[in-house]
Amino acid sequence: MYKIAIAGASSLLSRELKDVLSESPFAESTFTLLDEEESQGQLEQVGDEVTFIQAIRSGAFDRADFTFFCGSETLTRRHWQHAQRAGSTVLDLSGALDQEAGVLIRAPWLGTEASAVDLFTPAIVPAHPAVVAIALLLERLQQAAPIRFAAATVLEPASEFGRAAMDELHQQTVTLLNFQPLPRAIYDAQAAFNMLAGMGEESQVSLTRVEDRIRRHYEALTNGRGPALAVQVIHAPVFHGLTFSIAVELERPVEIMALEEALTSEHIELVLEDTDSPSNLAATGQNDIEVRLRPEPMARNSSLATRLWLWAAADNLRLNAQNAVQCALDLRRLRPQGTVQ
Repeated sequence: MYKIAIAGASSLLSRELKDVLSESPFAESTFTLLDEEESQGQLEQVGDEVTFIQAIRSGAFDRADFTFFCGSETLTRRHWQHAQRAGSTVLDLSGALDQEAGVLIRAPWLGTEASAVDLFTPAIVPAHPAVVAIALLLERLQQAAPIRFAAATVLEPASEFGRAAMDELHQQTVTLLNFQPLPRAIYDAQAAFNMLAGMGEESQVSLTRVEDRIRRHYEALTNGRGPALAVQVIHAPVFHGLTFSIAVELERPVEIMALEEALTSEHIELVLEDTDSPSNLAATGQNDIEVRLRPEPMARNSSLATRLWLWAAADNLRLNAQNAVQCALDLRRLRPQGTVQ
């Protein structure tokens, strides 16, 4: 039995985290839901347990074994040290702490992690879901052949930026269809029916910051052992689900069948039929990363390729929650067991 605190419990990410926790070995834990004052009193459910969201006050993190921060970066920065001082293991899903001294970026599904966690690690940042998906796909391909270079275009959905971004995308869609002025409080640009590589000057969303975070997390996870990766983030006019277009160049020609076999593994669903193309809609609610392989054969009817395209999709919130819960499961060894006599 563990006591688990979820800070930012009214967020979209928190709802996905509650579902993943309910399906994990933590399902029988005691849960405390915490958030800002305006969310206090909301009724939420974790597994079979129904509870209220509480305001974060003094002593809120007492006796919590794990604290998951799922709200805004501001909320995380304001309260994470309180949780740490209370003896809780801090897991920051907001990404606010990824440049704090001693904080480690983790993705247990990958075999490339080098940094060890110990009792003096101040907090853990589960890696950005786009990094988990890209690094996992490249890691699998490297089992078939070394990768010379990879470039990824990440299509980010509105849900990656929270409920307010989803609401504004919905409002923009409605107002455009009714020929009314656009709400711009979040994007400061037209996000509906539009693909954007940057937002307005007053935007609360920064794609450049997302790109920088993806690069930091990828470098931290691969520790220089992964292939060079170029990244571009585009905001897609969709509510949910990450999609990726990834170009890969191998060091040597490889059998296309060998590439398909390398991708067919745990956490990855290889799609072979064009009619079942991976998509943000198809990935919603799924645990695995869906991917389609499109090699460029070296010659007509050749079974060898050195260049290939990956088109992939994943549920961004669920992948983030899965990675966070897996991080917590790995950290159980650092928590005291039983009762000290």
